[in-house]
Amino acid sequence: MLNRRSDKLELLRIAEAVALEKSIDKELIIHSMETGIAKAAKSKFGQENEIHVQIDRDSGDIGIFRKLIIVEVPENINTEISLKEAQLLNEENKSKNLGDIILQPLPAFDFGRIAAQTAKQVISTSVREAERDRQYNDFIDKKDTILSGIVKRLEFGNVIVDLGRTEAIIQKNEMIPRENIKAGDRVKAYCYDVRREPRGQQIFLSRAHPKFMEKLFIQEVPEIYDGMIEIISSSRDPGSRAKICVKAIDNSLDPVGACVGMRGSRVQSVVNELQGEKIDIVNWSEDPAVIVSNALSPAEIQRVNVDIENKKLDVILTEENLSKAIGRRGQNVRLATKLMNYEINIMTDQEDSERRQSEFKEKTENFVKNLELDETLGQLLVAEGFSSIDDIKESNIESLIKIEGIEEETAKELIERAKEAHQKDQEEISNRIKELGLDNDLINHEGLTPGMLVTLGEQKILSLNDFADLASDELTGGYDIVKGEKIKIKGYLEDFALSKNEADQLIMTAREKAYKD
Repeated sequence: MLNRRSDKLELLRIAEAVALEKSIDKELIIHSMETGIAKAAKSKFGQENEIHVQIDRDSGDIGIFRKLIIVEVPENINTEISLKEAQLLNEENKSKNLGDIILQPLPAFDFGRIAAQTAKQVISTSVREAERDRQYNDFIDKKDTILSGIVKRLEFGNVIVDLGRTEAIIQKNEMIPRENIKAGDRVKAYCYDVRREPRGQQIFLSRAHPKFMEKLFIQEVPEIYDGMIEIISSSRDPGSRAKICVKAIDNSLDPVGACVGMRGSRVQSVVNELQGEKIDIVNWSEDPAVIVSNALSPAEIQRVNVDIENKKLDVILTEENLSKAIGRRGQNVRLATKLMNYEINIMTDQEDSERRQSEFKEKTENFVKNLELDETLGQLLVAEGFSSIDDIKESNIESLIKIEGIEEETAKELIERAKEAHQKDQEEISNRIKELGLDNDLINHEGLTPGMLVTLGEQKILSLNDFADLASDELTGGYDIVKGEKIKIKGYLEDFALSKNEADQLIMTAREKAYKD
């Protein structure tokens, strides 16, 4: 035994007290004690021995054993024993066979200072690891919830929050800008990640995350908590402005009114927690045009052209409403874009008219030049919805002769000329790609058409690495605000009707290949 004078039940009492204090399993504490005693026993009986320790869960008696495997001829007396010797040790071993493991009792001993310290270290380490595991398991369930704690200290702009049993961190970039938080303050934050680290779990909180606002609304609006109103999406410019899109599951409810509350009480509680952030509550609709009209409030929208396939919206409004829709530094349209996950192009009625006229003229000129048509026939084809030579090539005689003024012979000739023009165009493009010197890795990049490749080559984008360094806006184009004026930025591939999502995908796959190589 450890010490004949010591109380055998003391170990069990210690295990129970530690388990209660640290909120971990008593059995785990006793097991760590057994491991610690086994390590100390190795110092006494030799490191080459395999020691097994058993603490009786009722009496506290400690049994120390050497594990031996039964073999025909023992070569290592510290780990092996013959069958005959094993059977002589006790009655239980008489039923053992070759290959079985037996436990040989070792005499009790008093711990020396070093052995005792070794046992204590093993037990302390095991308890700490068990406590870390318990804390991690406790807080992994807290992910995607709001946690509340006391600010313990500030470190290089990061905020360390005391959650009671552990600490969490709000990194500088996850704070609301210009928010004044000091030690001792109670804060709420959204738990967006819990990671298992060597020194314990790391709990990451955020006050800038859009989900923080969503969770606050769940707390403040009973209809959302009860599932009668659903939050579809949200977007935030922390500390400045935010948008949240809500949908009523129960059609008798007004989702916006429920979120605002009596005299604005509900939304005001969220605004106060977000340091005065202005929140636009948008009513969801099946029609993207309705949502964007609500999302760009207070601007009044004249009409919206919807391209669901490419997730694009052209919003047309008057000159007076242009600045309202765009917002300060493009904030309003940027938040609406994130809210809807649509590419939103804002333009005045005049700009839309000019764009339509320009597109009509370009398409007509394309038909006149490449199919050798007169202008009237070219305009007629564009007016009937034919945008490119490929449209005519892929068409059939039946659809063409439905157009007033086009007879069967003319229809056949149009399709034939379109096929010839397409073939000629492909040959010219292929030759042009060779002239420009594009790398094969870019030519073979899935999603880029021959026409796109020529355009990229003319912009000196010749390799996959060059392409991977681009941003999606450089491909699709967009608008920027310079000194209060909206400036159109033309994208390299804007003429190919490439959506922002498609551009993002092309660039991301290029980066994966380029960085992998």
